[in-house]
Order: sequence, then structure tokens, then C-alpha cells
Amino acid sequence: MIVTSGRFILASASPRRIELLHLLGLHFEIMPSQVEEAFMKGETPREHVLRLSREKVEKASAKYPDAWVMGADTIVLINGEVLGKPRTPEEAGKMLRTLSGRIHTVYTGFTVIKKSASCIISDAVESSVRFREIQEDEIAWYIQSEEPYDKAGGYAVQGMGAFFIREIHGSYTNVMGLPLCEVVDVLRGAGVIVFDGGKGGIDRSG
Repeated sequence: MIVTSGRFILASASPRRIELLHLLGLHFEIMPSQVEEAFMKGETPREHVLRLSREKVEKASAKYPDAWVMGADTIVLINGEVLGKPRTPEEAGKMLRTLSGRIHTVYTGFTVIKKSASCIISDAVESSVRFREIQEDEIAWYIQSEEPYDKAGGYAVQGMGAFFIREIHGSYTNVMGLPLCEVVDVLRGAGVIVFDGGKGGIDRSG
């Protein structure tokens, strides 16, 4: 099991991020933190996701300074255009047509903070995703499902949208919304988590 060195809070309500952390067996609380997601002038995609991840954790850590807080932000970028979360079937269909047969980049920035310890660590990961050509009947079928509407780019790599994807370069879990490899490295390096091989470790997450 994985034990934490104190209270651990995820400043996100993303089902994908929650699912990925649960896969590790990690004990954590969920406290979503909403921030304005507009780009600042001159901001690169990497700078954008890093800034938003920091803003999300700073809100939660101000309330709980003795807790470890982690936040993340994910965007999809194609030819300089950022694809957000579609709100309507028309928007979802337009995004899928834009992605069809092309390569796009997924950026996720994440930040871990413990305010009382003056500890803050941020990182950003990018993955490239190549889509096959998507047929119009496939788009019509997909946008009638619930899957596209709470996901950047309007598709789920771990869901029905997986058959759109011809190849991924980089982290698969990054495309889901949280690069687990890099996250675990940061959490372990900061002393947030310890891997217990079942020899009587104590869960200090409470």
C-alpha cells in the first residue's frame, strides 16, 4: 500500500484524476478549486497549465496550510488552437472534425504544496496524440453519448473515444489528465508518500 505523511487533498473534481489516484490505493480528500481558465497575454501552453495548477492549490492550501494539496490542469492544443470542454453536440462534433486524421498535443501541469512547510513543487508534461480519420457516422454516434462533455478536446482516451487514437507519444495517463509517473516521482521525492510492502506500515493519512 501507499501511505501518506499527512492529510492529502486533491483540488480537483475530475473523475479521471480521482480514478488514477485511487488506482494507487492513495487515501485523499477531494476539494475542487475553481479558477478562471483564460490565457494570459504571451503565455505559452506549458506556462498556462502550470499557472492554473498553482492557482488551484493555493486556494485550497490557504484554508488547510498543514495539508498536502495537489492540483492539475489539462489542455488540448492543435495548430495553436486550444480545445476546451465542449458544451453542446455541435461543439463536440466540431472538435472531433478538427482532430480527425491529425496530431494534437495534450499538456498537463500539476502542483503539490504544503503551505506550512513553505514547500511548492510544479511540473508540466506533454504528450502527442495522432487520430485516425473519423467518419461522420462515428462522430454522430459519439456526440450523442455523455462522454465528450467534461473533457478537454471532447474525447476520452480511456473510454469509447479510444478507437479514434492511432498512436500516443509520451504519457498515456497524461492524456487522461494526470501524468502518474511524474506525479509519483514528485510525491515520493517530497516525502508525501511512502511505499509500504506490507510489513506493518502505519497509515498516517488521517
